[in-house]
Amino acid sequence: MDDGRILATYRVASYLPLDHAAAVLAGEQSSGTFTKVALESDDLMRVHGARVESIEKNETPIDPLPGAVSAGAGAPPSVATVAVSFPVVNLGPSIAALLATVAGNLYELRELAAVKLLDVEIPDALAARYTGPLHGVGGTRRLIGNPSQTMIGTIVKPSIGLTLDQLEALVRELAEAQIDFIKDDELNSDPPHAPLTDRIRVVMRTIRDVADRTGKQTMYAFNVTGDMDDMKRAADLIAVEGGTCVMAAIPSVGFSAFAELRRHTDLALHGHRAGFGAFDRSPSLGIGFRAFQRLARVAGADHLHVGGINSKFWEPNDAIVDGVRAIQEDRSVGAPMLPVLSSAQTAATAASTYELLPTPDLLVLAGGGIHAHPGGVAAGVQSMREAWHAVASGHDPRMIATPGSALDVALDAFGS
Repeated sequence: MDDGRILATYRVASYLPLDHAAAVLAGEQSSGTFTKVALESDDLMRVHGARVESIEKNETPIDPLPGAVSAGAGAPPSVATVAVSFPVVNLGPSIAALLATVAGNLYELRELAAVKLLDVEIPDALAARYTGPLHGVGGTRRLIGNPSQTMIGTIVKPSIGLTLDQLEALVRELAEAQIDFIKDDELNSDPPHAPLTDRIRVVMRTIRDVADRTGKQTMYAFNVTGDMDDMKRAADLIAVEGGTCVMAAIPSVGFSAFAELRRHTDLALHGHRAGFGAFDRSPSLGIGFRAFQRLARVAGADHLHVGGINSKFWEPNDAIVDGVRAIQEDRSVGAPMLPVLSSAQTAATAASTYELLPTPDLLVLAGGGIHAHPGGVAAGVQSMREAWHAVASGHDPRMIATPGSALDVALDAFGS
């Protein structure tokens, strides 16, 4: 659907008839309010009113939100997937206005015992205002010099607290191991013990030095999450120093600020989703990943975190698979976005990950899986490369690991 309308899909629960609950949602998010007002003409409603497109009831029980209008003790709310369309003319080409429309006051309606935005189709008029991903999968491959294999990266660990000298030594060792990608942890933005401007200069001097000797420049995603002017200044310095990537936590800075960063710089934008669990973890409330990734894509994310297979976090594997597929299937604007897998990823998770996601177009980040390798970080990088090369070639990493090799040691250390 485009025809001048935005289609949003929700999970809705209500103790009231579902058609009534859906109509309340549509009215609240367009031209209606709790009672009919004098200027609410039929002509105005035809142009500006939201429209309930479909209601598909399902039997999955759901925990109701507090404060919902109840039909009485013991009666559970009815649950449905509800599609509502909104006129584009209500908001114009603005990602912030879009979010206020499809994910605004509806969360506070008493008529709804649950409401979660599952997906939203981005209208052409809005997509045309934003560039979307500038580099995506193909551009990132060119920047890191990895034309076809799974891209392997890591997060600086410990997440925060390293001195600049410690960081320089760690980055040098990782770059000399020819890792594709390194990123700051989302907690490490501009701390006084390692200011961002100093970190940029130290890290890029090290990466340039290693690249001059090896011919490979590791991509480093500097965490610039902060106020808008500070993020822009940091991006400019990264470009001057020869860097290729900046990172920002989208839930922290917001989609509009992330989009402004995209307009400001040609560097690859690494979209972290720290804080996304507040939107997605409850099935009764929030924003699902399919909707989140569409908004992140419009805002210009070249890379987007999805979670990880067999990770340390709450999401089941099927949710991670669905998230990666959502990214891969969406071609609404810009270059194809690169899914980022992270959280407890090691050489031992490669086989199960590739079984569920048989594609090389992934950026796999191993923090502890590299830094905690008994043989050191270079061995950790080697073990990840060997594991992913094995699974992509159709082999079980355990069957090809030679005794005592980096891969063998990693499988023993991290395997179940």
